[in-house]
Amino acid sequence: MAFNRTDLADLAAFLAIARHRNFRQAGLALGVSASALSHALKGLEERMGVRLVNRTNRSVTLSAAGEDLQAALEEPFAAVLGAEDVLNRYRDVPRGRIRINVPDVAAQWLLAPVLPEFNRRWPDIELDISVDNRLLDVFDDGFDAGIRFGGTVPDDMIAQRLSADVEWVVAASPSYLAEHGVPEHPHDLARHRCLQVRLGDDRIYRWEFERGGEVITLAVPGSITHNSGGLAISLALGGAGLVYTAKASVADDLAAGRLQSVLEDWIASGPALHLYYPGRRHLPLGLRLLVDLIREKRPLGF
Repeated sequence: MAFNRTDLADLAAFLAIARHRNFRQAGLALGVSASALSHALKGLEERMGVRLVNRTNRSVTLSAAGEDLQAALEEPFAAVLGAEDVLNRYRDVPRGRIRINVPDVAAQWLLAPVLPEFNRRWPDIELDISVDNRLLDVFDDGFDAGIRFGGTVPDDMIAQRLSADVEWVVAASPSYLAEHGVPEHPHDLARHRCLQVRLGDDRIYRWEFERGGEVITLAVPGSITHNSGGLAISLALGGAGLVYTAKASVADDLAAGRLQSVLEDWIASGPALHLYYPGRRHLPLGLRLLVDLIREKRPLGF
């Protein structure tokens, strides 16, 4: 049985549903409604004569046939979608759409400084940026690529460095330090209020310190836990406690005296930010242009 034009469109809808396991999220990725996707899937299943997706009020799972179909379609559809980049080489102005998943640190301090210039240079390239600190499978979730710290990039991904090693800092407002004292050693944090960090895999970050050959990793105390660097900095500015954050994110506040760094001789640089993507996926031209611009502008060094 040969596929017709309608089948190809519905197969693309099926792939989105298979990746997201959620009709609403798949619809957002394709720019259509969940009901339209449901209708497309129903029509495809009727024409193929086989159930591809099992749906309940709480879950969306693939049938055995659906799993086999997804495996068969992923690479051919990725190649078809990548064909636009072949045509981009012959256009005066590249165009297309790229989807990136990034943590808030990368969004604010790596992307925000370069995106206005990117938009001026290549106005026909659409950027869909999802800011999310969770560690996702960018392929399964329908993204072209993700940005993460080097130590958290999966081993089976291709990674491209985008920054220098990231400098970290522990800081608090002068009012907080005047009331609670200045910690001189990491173990002094046991007597402080620390803004705890929830990592992308839902673990609570253990603050890391290093001086000379001594390495200390601490589960710090604190009644506020966050997964947003921006929120944590605002809380620290308000005197809520000590924040462990990228130095670039508080550079202006440190220079202006709104925040004061502590334990400076104990903080070591961490892994750089990297772009990562599956080796089996074609890297869109728009994404290559973004990488080149980040390396040109070097918002976090390189």
